[in-house]
Amino acid sequence: MIVRQLQEAEESGRKIVDPKGNWDSTRMLLKDDNMGFSFHITTIYKGADFQMHYQNHLESVYCMSGKGEVETLDDGKVYPITPGTLYILDKHDKHVLRAFEEMKMACVFNPPLTGKEVHNAEGAYELEAEKIEE
Repeated sequence: MIVRQLQEAEESGRKIVDPKGNWDSTRMLLKDDNMGFSFHITTIYKGADFQMHYQNHLESVYCMSGKGEVETLDDGKVYPITPGTLYILDKHDKHVLRAFEEMKMACVFNPPLTGKEVHNAEGAYELEAEKIEE
């Protein structure tokens, strides 16, 4: 069994901060945990407005708090995000995420992240990034 506390994970090097200042992500479960997915608690900062395109991963995102929206760029649809909203990027959707308030999100990635990923120029995570050392 694996048991982790969010605060301890944040203090252990599992908290990654976006170099562009849009988010931070505490990676609670990673590839080395051998579960087949990774699980993250991510904070999207108020005023964030940025494009992503996860070409190598599928992601599900559950909003725990805050307000914002996600726009799918292929069809221009805009979906409000409020607590209780789950959005699923099941087609490697190119999208823009906007935070009207700070948002706390629970995120699942498949395949799992290794640890220190940040978005590349296309807004994607590479398949194999540097691992977090505990």
